[in-house]
Amino acid sequence: MAYRFSANDQFNYEILLALGSAWRRGADVGEVLATAATLTRSDGQSWVRAWGGLGRTVRARAEECAARGRAVSARDAYLRAAGYFGMALVAVDACPDPEARLRELFAEHRTCFDRFAAAGEPPAERVAIPYEDRTLPGYLFGPPDRTGALPTVIVNNGSDGPVSAAWTLLGAPAVERGYRALLFDGPGQQSLLFEHGVTFRPDWERVITPVVDFLTARADVDAGRLVLAGISQAGYWVPRALAFEHRIAAAVADPGVVEVVASWWPQLGPDLRALWESGDRESFDRILGEAMAEFPELAARWRWRAKPYGITSPFDLLTEVSRYTVLPVAHRITTPLLITDPEGEHFWPGASARLHDALPGPKELIRFTAAEGAHLHCEPMGRARFEQRVFDWLDARLGLDPGAAAPGRVRALEKERKIS
Repeated sequence: MAYRFSANDQFNYEILLALGSAWRRGADVGEVLATAATLTRSDGQSWVRAWGGLGRTVRARAEECAARGRAVSARDAYLRAAGYFGMALVAVDACPDPEARLRELFAEHRTCFDRFAAAGEPPAERVAIPYEDRTLPGYLFGPPDRTGALPTVIVNNGSDGPVSAAWTLLGAPAVERGYRALLFDGPGQQSLLFEHGVTFRPDWERVITPVVDFLTARADVDAGRLVLAGISQAGYWVPRALAFEHRIAAAVADPGVVEVVASWWPQLGPDLRALWESGDRESFDRILGEAMAEFPELAARWRWRAKPYGITSPFDLLTEVSRYTVLPVAHRITTPLLITDPEGEHFWPGASARLHDALPGPKELIRFTAAEGAHLHCEPMGRARFEQRVFDWLDARLGLDPGAAAPGRVRALEKERKIS
């Protein structure tokens, strides 16, 4: 893509995601470009100040609109503010007292998303999904003017994305097409990690099976038409769960992930990988520690990625991440699975095709290209193209009438225009 907005690869990608989310009202193009233009430096503290500041400005606008009874304007601004706070979060580990900054920004992010969800038409239902000795917090969204048992998409977030991104990437298009959409925080994700310290686990079926139990017990969910769709690292969570949970009618992995640890090695290089493989824990941790002391931004990024695992030793962390592989259980997957394969995938290049080839059951691999503007990890700038191809496939798999959601959507849009 010809345009670049930051010298920092991670920050540049976050800006692309934000621009793409404008398709689902998750950002305003002008707000994003104006803020990105102020970031003449690519350090984490400047990033947090810029996007946190924009989040507060837009949140204040939302509250003003809400106080004047401008429901649509308030709802849209709350969603944008939630997204901007989510962007700020990715660099909190570069700030002094990062845990305090995280708590502050996450609370603002989640408050804004809660208010957006409550202002929907219809309002989202806040749910608590029984899980082991606690519950998983979530939001169940539904389409306007439709009742009864509806097909439902379980939106599985990735490793560190905010819930607002899960909404714009998968939840919003599902609801527009007449599905219910369940967004939830699993172990290592969002509120479970930041507020309760619950970390990732490789056996993700232990997470999805309680979610399926919860949904199939509801009268407003069509238990025979459940979809499991995942973004980013959920390209591992989804197939892992499908190997054991067979009540899912169709699934999507965006992109496919075979071995999660594969995304860690490029930033380390072959020599460090060989040292790790040798088992020399002391030398590996010493060398990584020296590198992080010399390059604070590298250290901040490492801490952010390591946070969901709850492990500080680099050697032990990579040992744990290496357990997250779908290869030993891929032969058990029988659910129809759609796998995206975006050109320029930089976290797990080649993994989508590997996962596709390992599956014994119904499967499809969809290529997204730079020529159509839908390349890169999770197709950040090609959302319309992504939605059309993925949800047309799901509708066909579930035997849904492609026009079933149209009347309710038209009436909802007409209502929004009247309110505005």
